[in-house]
Amino acid sequence: MTKKRLVLWDIDHTLVDFTELGAAWYGTAFTAATGATLRVHPVFGGRTERATTTDLLTANGFEAAEETIQALFKALVAESERHSPTFADTARALPGAAEALAAFAADGDVVQTLVTGNLPEISRHKLAAFGLHEHLDLEIGGYGTLSVHRPDLVPHAVALAAAKHGTEFGADAVVVIGDTPNDVRAAVDNGVVSVGVATGHYSAEELRAEGAHTVLPDLADTDAVRNAVRNTVLS
Repeated sequence: MTKKRLVLWDIDHTLVDFTELGAAWYGTAFTAATGATLRVHPVFGGRTERATTTDLLTANGFEAAEETIQALFKALVAESERHSPTFADTARALPGAAEALAAFAADGDVVQTLVTGNLPEISRHKLAAFGLHEHLDLEIGGYGTLSVHRPDLVPHAVALAAAKHGTEFGADAVVVIGDTPNDVRAAVDNGVVSVGVATGHYSAEELRAEGAHTVLPDLADTDAVRNAVRNTVLS
């Protein structure tokens, strides 16, 4: 029997490019959640939404109470819903993303989901704009609502996938694909495979320095992506 593999995809700058759009939503969402004007703007870089909103509230003089965090989450989802009809014009799917997702789906022995700093609803909005959600099981992902620590998202997704598919995914069979050092650390801290993609703000050298087992320049070469997932062996 062929061993199943679990591929955990990042979204931003890995599958899609929504440069500056998310940051622009925060001003409106912050005012809706707190009644105040945003003065200190968010820092992303592969962090979870819970980490970003927690730091953002504190930096702008608010206690990061769970009620306020949830209000900000709700306001961000509303902003995403409001703008989603324009996503196909204001953002883009990265080269090779659709082909890589489709190739793994066709293989039949790969389960694909997300480990992303995004909220679940915003994840769906971003991917659906380009049809990228079709080969991903979004119900078993690890999302930015869960923790301020991105590595916590990986075991959550692995546990959900194992329960749904009735199989254990060994360390060599779990692959995290992302473009930031935080993506790499999320994999390395959990002892699973890291495939870095240098399509964001970080170079191949920076991703290797964090411990990525394989680094690709992009997703354009589908065979290279498949080989990175299938042939990387943990030492």
